[in-house]
Amino acid sequence: MDLYGRDFLRILDFSEEELRYMLAMSKKFKEMKKAGQNHKYFPNKNIAILFEKTSTRTRCSFEVAAYDLGMGVTYLDPTGSQMGHKESIADTARVLSRLYQGIEYRGFGQDIVETLAENSSVPVWNGLTDECHPTQALADFMTMEEHFGHLKGLTLAFVGDARNNVANSLMAMSAKMGANFIACGPEELKPGEELVNECRAIAEENGATITITSDIHALDGKADVIYTDIWLSMGEDKEKWGERISQLQPYQVNMEMMNRAKPESIFLHCLPSFHDLNTAVGRDVNEKFGLMEMEVTNEVFESERSLVFDEAENRMHTIKAVMFLTLFNKEERNA
Repeated sequence: MDLYGRDFLRILDFSEEELRYMLAMSKKFKEMKKAGQNHKYFPNKNIAILFEKTSTRTRCSFEVAAYDLGMGVTYLDPTGSQMGHKESIADTARVLSRLYQGIEYRGFGQDIVETLAENSSVPVWNGLTDECHPTQALADFMTMEEHFGHLKGLTLAFVGDARNNVANSLMAMSAKMGANFIACGPEELKPGEELVNECRAIAEENGATITITSDIHALDGKADVIYTDIWLSMGEDKEKWGERISQLQPYQVNMEMMNRAKPESIFLHCLPSFHDLNTAVGRDVNEKFGLMEMEVTNEVFESERSLVFDEAENRMHTIKAVMFLTLFNKEERNA
């Protein structure tokens, strides 16, 4: 299977076979990493990573994956680039693709990363947009398959703000992999109808279902995986905390919810998480609203059923696979 030169912008851009190929390559790279095997295949290549939104896992995953593959990395945040300010997105893509062999973007609208890709002569990878988070979904499904040994027929339940970028990509990945997907959250925070219909059609072909509900008991006895995210996404107005807490507090992931799911169910979270008061945001919310925990209780987060740190590590292995497969041409691969 040849993915050379492809952009990685949305899960829906790839077939089930291509996504499974990425997962298989991710596992191979993880084995190589653990065994200490050298895999510096690209000693003469360099990539640029553009961050309009900060991140720990995404930045570190791209940088370590690139270094492991032998590549150089240039990190550009809003203070280090003229993109969108003095230079258009299109011109930025045309400049960077003359200097680098790959470009990662993490920021706001999906239209920005699409414009970068349209004007770039090298692969562009989506590290997160307001609409999609494909590298996260790939890592999540790698974690699920490591734990359960398979993906088809599993039921993944996303609880909370079910219209956010992570939920969108998880729904798409579920449909492609033949896993059932439940989006459980308030009616006003449900995923977009167009995306739901597209994913439902794919899921039906793969023998899976997409369920949109506001009833937390829809998970009872069904969910193999319970997934949540923070209640206020990066870039949203902080003044919305009160409104969002009111909407989502009934959807907090706690041990009662976990115990109503399947006995072997696991917990996943894309991180960071507000499960205690050890963050500035957590303390601020506690002072204003009296909450000790938010989207997930500390009991669940620190339990044996929580695989969030396996999931965080897998970001690096899956990102490495995506870069390798889109940068390694047939001649190099055969050599």
